[in-house]
Amino acid sequence: MPLPKILIVDDESYILKLLEFNFQEEGFMPLCAPDGPQAIKIAQRETPSLILLDIAMPEMDGFQVLKELKDDARTRNIPVVMLTVRVYEEDERESYSLGAVEYITKPFSPLQVVQRVKEILRIS
Repeated sequence: MPLPKILIVDDESYILKLLEFNFQEEGFMPLCAPDGPQAIKIAQRETPSLILLDIAMPEMDGFQVLKELKDDARTRNIPVVMLTVRVYEEDERESYSLGAVEYITKPFSPLQVVQRVKEILRIS
């Protein structure tokens, strides 16, 4: 069985490295993107099992990325989990209205993020 691909999108390189390591350790194939445009290209090319998406990024924020992903037939059905420092209720509401399946705020426990992804993908 192929490893589930997880696309991690964040402009903070230490978060990409931290999550990449933890997902590798748990048997996933992490894919990393430092910005929205690269994330969209990777998602279209690789069709990951799930996307972890930051909101506050330069050039294209997470809301714009989420909207593009959900408007594209190739990526519309990929579950997206927002992983953000933004704790505002309106950001959470906006995320869900655009199609996110979960909203996790930073700081976070990498192991809890991996566990939540497993739950969403129904992997034990």
